[in-house]
Amino acid sequence: MDLTEQISQLEADLQELGSLLEKAERKRVQELLKQEQKKVEKELGAKRQQKEQQARREADPSAASKATYTVKITSYAWDQSEKFVKIYLNLKGVQKIPAENVEVSFTERSFSVLVKDLDGKNHQMTILNLLNPIDEKDSYKKIKTDMVLIMCKKQTTKKWECLTTVEKRSKDKDKPAMNENADPSDGLMSMLKKIYDDGDDEMKRTINKAWSESQEKKIRGGGDMMDF
Repeated sequence: MDLTEQISQLEADLQELGSLLEKAERKRVQELLKQEQKKVEKELGAKRQQKEQQARREADPSAASKATYTVKITSYAWDQSEKFVKIYLNLKGVQKIPAENVEVSFTERSFSVLVKDLDGKNHQMTILNLLNPIDEKDSYKKIKTDMVLIMCKKQTTKKWECLTTVEKRSKDKDKPAMNENADPSDGLMSMLKKIYDDGDDEMKRTINKAWSESQEKKIRGGGDMMDF
C-alpha cells in the first residue's frame, strides 16, 4: 500500500471515528474514541509529512537536507456571521511563505489545515464533528498578516452555539433536562437515578439507605416512597 492510499485510509478512519464519537453516549466510550482519534491524527500527520518529503526528494535530491517536521496547531479562535463560521489560526510570518504552502481541505462536517515549511516546520490541524454541515465547495481560506482565516460556509443561516458536536455534548451534559409538563418528582427521581448509576460504592450505599428509610416511612403512611 503506497503512501497516498495509506493517507486515504487514515482520513477515512478519522471520518468514521468522528461519526462514532457523535453517536456515543457513554463517557468512557467517548474518551476511548477520542484517544483513538488522536492516534490516527498523529499517524496521518506523519504520513503526510513523509509523502511531502518523498515528493521533495523526487523533485530535488538536495531537498532531503531541508526536511521539516510537523507540529499540531492546538490554539485557535472562532466566531460567525450569518453565512460563515470563521476560524482564526495565529501563525507568525505565514504571509511570507508561498500561498500554495497553506493547504485547507473541507468536508461537510470537518476541515483540515496543513501549513508547510513555516519557520522550518509544518503546522497541521484537523477539526472533526462540526456542529452543523457546511458547504465544502464555497468554504475557503484567507491568508492575513500572522494569521490564516478559515471560512466555513454554513448550509443554513442558523446560529451555531459551539463549533463541534463534542463541545455541544459537553455543554448539554451540564444542563438539567427541562420538561414543563413533567411531574417535578419525576425529575428528582431521574436525577437520583443518574447520581446512583454514576456514583461510587459509598454514594450507592448512601442512596440505598435513604431509599430503605423512605420505604419504611411509606409503609407507616408518613410519605412518598423513593421508587428505584
